[in-house]
Amino acid sequence: MTIPSTYSELRKKLDTGELTCVDAVNYYLGKIKERESLNVFISLFDDKALEQAKSIDEKIKSGTAGELAGMVISVKDVISVKDALLTCGSKILSNYNAIYDATVIKRLKGADAIIIGKVNCDEFAMGSSNENSYFGVTKNPIDETRVPGGSSGASAVSVAADMCMVSLGSETGGSIRQPASFCGITGLKATYGRISRFGLVAFASSFDSIGIFAKENENIAKVLKVIAGRDEQDSTSAGVEVPDYASDFKKPLDPKKIRIGFAPEYFGEGLNDEVKQGILAKLEHLKNKGFDVEEIHLPHTKYGIPTYYILTCAEASSNLARYDGVRYGVRSENSNVLEDMYVNTRSEGFGAEVKRRIMLGTYVLSSGYYDAYYRKGQKVRNLIKKDFEDAFEKVDFIISPTTPTPAFKIGDKVDDPLAMYLNDIYTVSVNLSGVCGISVPAGKDKGGLPFGIQIMGKKFDEAGLLQMAELLKD
Repeated sequence: MTIPSTYSELRKKLDTGELTCVDAVNYYLGKIKERESLNVFISLFDDKALEQAKSIDEKIKSGTAGELAGMVISVKDVISVKDALLTCGSKILSNYNAIYDATVIKRLKGADAIIIGKVNCDEFAMGSSNENSYFGVTKNPIDETRVPGGSSGASAVSVAADMCMVSLGSETGGSIRQPASFCGITGLKATYGRISRFGLVAFASSFDSIGIFAKENENIAKVLKVIAGRDEQDSTSAGVEVPDYASDFKKPLDPKKIRIGFAPEYFGEGLNDEVKQGILAKLEHLKNKGFDVEEIHLPHTKYGIPTYYILTCAEASSNLARYDGVRYGVRSENSNVLEDMYVNTRSEGFGAEVKRRIMLGTYVLSSGYYDAYYRKGQKVRNLIKKDFEDAFEKVDFIISPTTPTPAFKIGDKVDDPLAMYLNDIYTVSVNLSGVCGISVPAGKDKGGLPFGIQIMGKKFDEAGLLQMAELLKD
């Protein structure tokens, strides 16, 4: 038995009775078991998923099923699913069960999608390789000696290894697009505010976004239509009309009306030559289709990485103060007085990367350094935003590599934080500016490792991104 790659084809088979939701769940459970060595799932909802599948099969028979009935979805373990573990890949939350559903989960359940389980991630979404999890390293399904990217690496792997049709991840500086590139699938980071963050555990609140992984653009479009839109429980969610992405994404773009930009700042030192040639070939492909492709400039790009890490670490320092052993989660047993309990809980409960970022963030917020680092970082963020505003007055989309290289070996960069951080060099500016971005498979290197092409779009133009993604599939 095989499951169709697009939801529309699956739904046809479900509606005719050729397949059932139970068949679909059993298919994916079989794939999960086959590739347990990849270390993808922290919590697997096998019995619950089968129960839900049976219920939805009855709804399909009665004609009352929702618009995503039978779509099997995995969820990054930073998003709250009621009565399930919510660990954030950390020891400090390894015993914590969520008490409510995130807004995106409510909306998916309301559309009769099936949540098959919670997947691994870098601890508190801090990482670019999925090597920072308390629950161990997730491996790239194409080459198990390599990383899948991070922090949403296991979400990407669950789709690439055919363990589900779609996965929800989150990103703060590229954690959707970078793993999508490394695993050879598509990953969408929507405009900040397009998707509610209610129920997403905060890393850096002014950057965090929930995003979507899939092999097919159609599947992303259908899920985005369901989960996007204003949420009264999230004051940062935008009251902007949600288009019918599922109908719009296949509409052809008119080459006479669309201008595409590329910035030399994204093609400089450190970019793998095979990746560079692959992206330039895609730009040539667009020119041959009649699109106007022109050079633009994003002059403050070189400040993206330091600005990103100053600001996100500052926000993490504040957001992670709540994990102290008092309110919930793991509490150190080796404490006789309150202060020792705080210190020991956080020392034992957080991993090295999380501690590093908390300390960096506390430092840049401290008296005497606030103006030199944090305030200056906010000023540079505004300059980067202005770069994108100026660029999008000239062009409709900006195209670049997603990552400097294909997936690197497990262990290669884990002891070199700067080298690890530079994996996000092409993605962080999208988060700093709040625009939308998508990574689409662009090719493979000589060793068969995939790499992605990044498309950046104007705020709330996810429909345009999906149209461009469909165009670049050719």
